[in-house]
Amino acid sequence: MLLLEDVRKSYTEPNGETLPILDIPRFELAAGEQVVLRGRSGCGKTTLLNCISGLTTVDAGRVVINGTDVVKLHEVARDRFRARFIGFVFQTFNLLPAFTALENVLLGMTFTGQKKDSSRAEKLLADVGMSHRLTHKPSALSVGEQQRVAVARALANQPRLLLADEPTANIDPAHQQQVIDLLRKACDEEQVAMLLVTHAPEVAEQFERIESLEEVNRAIATNVV
Repeated sequence: MLLLEDVRKSYTEPNGETLPILDIPRFELAAGEQVVLRGRSGCGKTTLLNCISGLTTVDAGRVVINGTDVVKLHEVARDRFRARFIGFVFQTFNLLPAFTALENVLLGMTFTGQKKDSSRAEKLLADVGMSHRLTHKPSALSVGEQQRVAVARALANQPRLLLADEPTANIDPAHQQQVIDLLRKACDEEQVAMLLVTHAPEVAEQFERIESLEEVNRAIATNVV
């Protein structure tokens, strides 16, 4: 489902020097597999997810998702591919403030050119316990409720790969487990591969496969990212 080969990403510092962020020889994720990626703050976890999704371009290497090397796609095609095959649960949610919970999920369907599926959107929101808040905008929702809407939106297009960036970081402890359970259940039911980034041991220990970015990413050996 996901294959990274010789993926490298760096940034230019104000003094003109190059700062390596990612140097990953190889990383694989099978279809339907759920993997936790751990790493200390600033080690490149979010950058890696952005490179996988195509939100950030890599300097070199291959990022193959569902048989397609997204690195070779031009920007418009990459955006369409992401909308169709990748779900992304952002740490900051990224909900559109002018739209209701239901509208936010439906908007996630429009970028693929497919017809909006209101029944699926409503079911996803019901699955995350938000059926009573369909017409509420983000400003009227708690942080935990916004995160649940973000989960529903990420699953709207039946993606083959779900990327979750610290999905419990902005949620109170009482609701953290609920979010993890929702993600895992949805991925199990729809055979979605999931790469979940976290630094929380209580989250990571629930998964069979746990990878450390410090071990996967050679750039960390020489840089504090």
